[in-house]
Amino acid sequence: MKTLIAAYSGVLRGTGSSILSALQDLFSITWLNRSQVEKQLQVISVLQWVLSFLVLGVTCSILLMYTFCTDCWLISVLYFTWLVFDWNTPKKGGRRSQWVRNWAVWRYFRDYFPIQLVKTHNLLTTRNYIFGYHPHGIMGLGAFCNFSTEATEVSKKFPGIRPYLATLAGNFRIPVLREYLMSGGICPVNRDTIDYLLSKNGSGNAIIIVVGGAAESLSSMPGKNAVTLRNRKGFVKLALRHGADLVPTYSFGENEVYKQVIFEEGSWGRWVQKKFQKYIGFAPCIFHGRGLFSSDTWGLVPYSKPITTVVGEPITIPKLEHPTQQDINLYHAMYMEALVKLFDQHKTRFGLQETEVLEVN
Repeated sequence: MKTLIAAYSGVLRGTGSSILSALQDLFSITWLNRSQVEKQLQVISVLQWVLSFLVLGVTCSILLMYTFCTDCWLISVLYFTWLVFDWNTPKKGGRRSQWVRNWAVWRYFRDYFPIQLVKTHNLLTTRNYIFGYHPHGIMGLGAFCNFSTEATEVSKKFPGIRPYLATLAGNFRIPVLREYLMSGGICPVNRDTIDYLLSKNGSGNAIIIVVGGAAESLSSMPGKNAVTLRNRKGFVKLALRHGADLVPTYSFGENEVYKQVIFEEGSWGRWVQKKFQKYIGFAPCIFHGRGLFSSDTWGLVPYSKPITTVVGEPITIPKLEHPTQQDINLYHAMYMEALVKLFDQHKTRFGLQETEVLEVN
């Protein structure tokens, strides 16, 4: 209050220097502190995405069904009619929007952690690529920010390359949520979609597959660098069938942003998770981050730990229409070796000890 009175008195004196001094005093008042405002905007930007990830699909489905039972039923009828005609759009790469990918909210999202994208090699626009993204973490925050938005300038770092982040196909059967996902360049992680993008969409396509999937998310915890990869060979077979180069990608810090209750093998909790994973495609996790207003409380907001996604050197893959198991094993082994090498080359730069080893399961 004293600061405010002093500022007002300065204005009354009428001199230019007094006015300038008064303005400086006004902007020094704590409730106008710019850094605090920006931090809260960062928290809100992250929370809105977390809530979208968790409940947007269910919420929109309920609202549409409710609208169908009201005087506004025509809105639901028109949307579902259009949905029938638009059903296969996700399988053809979706309907990305550069406007959505460049929203300012994603820059606040990036700065909260912060998240950065590190390029190690150029990518040719005459080739197609499959990026293997590791680890999954709880929500794949680094994958989303780096490849489904322009917050880290992926299009500038890899000019002429169109990134498509692949996720569960079931998400694209949910009204409204599918539009939100497609606007960021997100597509279903199924064979039809990947075949289309790698064979009928020209060159310069980069499909980002979180190889470890739901199984890997179950072991996500701070301080652990482990990937589920040893028996995941489907993405290598797809790469061989289309002659798409494989690009190992490791995200340092992805496992640090949430704490999770880890159920031991054989426990009832792990049994439930595996059943969900087998029949629905995702595994429910019990996890927490920080609270909305305080980092000392529990909540859904992830902890603000740095996430650095390093894109490695592409592995040139020949086009084999009918690859043998021996071919698949060969290039899968090459990929695993390249991923471990990428991890070892960059681990000390991003806060890990020289003795840290990447666990490949």
